[in-house]
Amino acid sequence: MALSVSRAMSKGIVMTVPVLVLTVSAAAVFLFFLLSSLSSCSCPSQPSATPVNNAMNSAVGLSESSSGNGLLATRKEDVQWVKDQIQANGLHMQENVLRKGINPRTRVQQLEDLRQFKGISHYEVADSNNHTAFPCPGELLVEQHHSNYGEPWAGGRDVFEFLAQTIHLRPDSQVLEIGCGTLRVGLHFIRYLNPEHFHCLERDELSLMAAFRYELPAQGLLHKRPLIVKGEDMDFSKFGSAVTYDLIYASAVFLHMPDKLVWVGMERLASKLKPFDGRIFVSHNIKFCSRMGGDECTKKLTSLGLEYLGKHTHDSLLFNHYEIWFEFRRSKV
Repeated sequence: MALSVSRAMSKGIVMTVPVLVLTVSAAAVFLFFLLSSLSSCSCPSQPSATPVNNAMNSAVGLSESSSGNGLLATRKEDVQWVKDQIQANGLHMQENVLRKGINPRTRVQQLEDLRQFKGISHYEVADSNNHTAFPCPGELLVEQHHSNYGEPWAGGRDVFEFLAQTIHLRPDSQVLEIGCGTLRVGLHFIRYLNPEHFHCLERDELSLMAAFRYELPAQGLLHKRPLIVKGEDMDFSKFGSAVTYDLIYASAVFLHMPDKLVWVGMERLASKLKPFDGRIFVSHNIKFCSRMGGDECTKKLTSLGLEYLGKHTHDSLLFNHYEIWFEFRRSKV
């Protein structure tokens, strides 16, 4: 040891164990900061794949802000896939009769069972009370309200797809339906839109009960908090004066109203529609306008700040049917 120390001293170098440890530590710290600075340098980065993904999403009708599951409409390839699956499995429509494991019943029979057995349980008499936290009327449980309107319940998807595609619906769009009934169409909007962005004015109490007590819970959409208001005479005061809508639509509603009430509604809706970009869609007919004649209707619309943009037809995916829609916009602020 003495020899080693003397040799080191003779060369002008003194190296002890603590100094050696400190030297190694300092080198490690320096290397750490060097690597950190290299990783955070402003070097040109690799091109992101996001624009490509967004472009692909747009091409197939996806919303960029809906976590990749925002398909607005059924695509041709989706229809072809279904056809291929039916053909590959050799499927044919069969008569809906009693067979092993399947017990087809009419809604009347289902409702009778619900009433007889106090729900779907078979408790003894002492325990036969309904054990549901919030009992649901049997008429709703057997979905009798699905037959309350003229078209198949599933036709609501057709309406949603057409309107959503036409206005380029986004999750943050504000939507108002006039006469949403039992949410045949509204459910699809509620599911896609952000919470509280779907509003509806409906006059029929049975339809409202079906919407609140069956459809929203059954579809898991209570958390979306749609604003559904019982009212008539085109009174929109309960929706607040600040909100303006990207889309206002009435599906087979205006044809049941007197012309005077429709024009009152159009006047009130004009102030709630976003200027230029917002749209009003009315289905089936615009008798309230056609009865006046083209020029008179145009003058009336212009006085309300509205502009008629044209007529659309939309084919159904599920049944031999197409709907006619009339499009309007707010032409001035």
